Amino acid sequence: MISSEPLVSIFIPVFNRETLIGETIESAVNQTYKNIEIIIVDNNSTDRTWEILESYSQKDKRIEIYRNEENIGPVRNWKRCLDYAQSEYAKFLWSDDLIAPEFIEKSLPYLIDNPDVGFVFTGTEIFWDESSKKITAYFIGETGLYPTEKFIESMLLGEPYPVPVSPGNALFRMRDLRKNTLVDIPNEEGIDFGKYGIGNDALIYLLTAEDYPKFAFISELLSFFRAHGGSISFSADRHFLDWCYQLAKAYFSKNYIKDEKLIRKANAILLINTLRYGNRNDLRSIMKDIDSKIDFVYASKRILRKLHNRQRSA
Repeated sequence: MISSEPLVSIFIPVFNRETLIGETIESAVNQTYKNIEIIIVDNNSTDRTWEILESYSQKDKRIEIYRNEENIGPVRNWKRCLDYAQSEYAKFLWSDDLIAPEFIEKSLPYLIDNPDVGFVFTGTEIFWDESSKKITAYFIGETGLYPTEKFIESMLLGEPYPVPVSPGNALFRMRDLRKNTLVDIPNEEGIDFGKYGIGNDALIYLLTAEDYPKFAFISELLSFFRAHGGSISFSADRHFLDWCYQLAKAYFSKNYIKDEKLIRKANAILLINTLRYGNRNDLRSIMKDIDSKIDFVYASKRILRKLHNRQRSA
């Protein structure tokens, strides 16, 4: 029987996650919205991950599993997932993360009913396996629609909203994921962004936001990010991780933003973060990438605000 409900893809790119992948798959198959395809691409794992995937695929016909003959890097593996999709709507579910059973059911209507909405993301819990520590993140206000210009500002400036950089808590249209999942990000430093997946994730959001006037937010805990030593966000060198995000944002600012005031403010934040995390060579590079268009007054205000907040919390 053909379902009248739209098909939704859940993509799980995976590499060496034998201890975690089962829980991730369970969170996908247990969705209350049933018309889904779960596409899992194993990036040539060297542990028991593939055996576990085979076991799950035999139990549920909605699970499609594929295995790369060699490790092609994380971002190319993201795109390999997209190659197998048959759906109109889709989301990435990273192989160490989870989603609530109602994630698709509650997020999908925002895209179906609102063609001017580019994506919908939810409140998120970040949890640590090694302890009982949990924190909530990316709650920007009440459930509803918001202007994407505010999302872009928040991503580049860190205000007014605490928006996510990882699309693991979001639902997109398939055509936008295909268009905006970039393997290569031009940069002067010779960084192979496809090798790390740091910055590419933020650009999925930014490039999609550029094409739509609105985004949707659901003020509920429907996404769960696992913090552990094997995840990119927590295992990567902090300087390198931050530097990749600075370069990705500089690329977006230089090539897509038309508002001169926002460009100068965004560049001011890039300069501050480069001074904070970078070195002399980083500073030369970022100044070249942003054409030295900087709102120094805004930069000064942000620095003073941070100093004031530190004094209050001391």
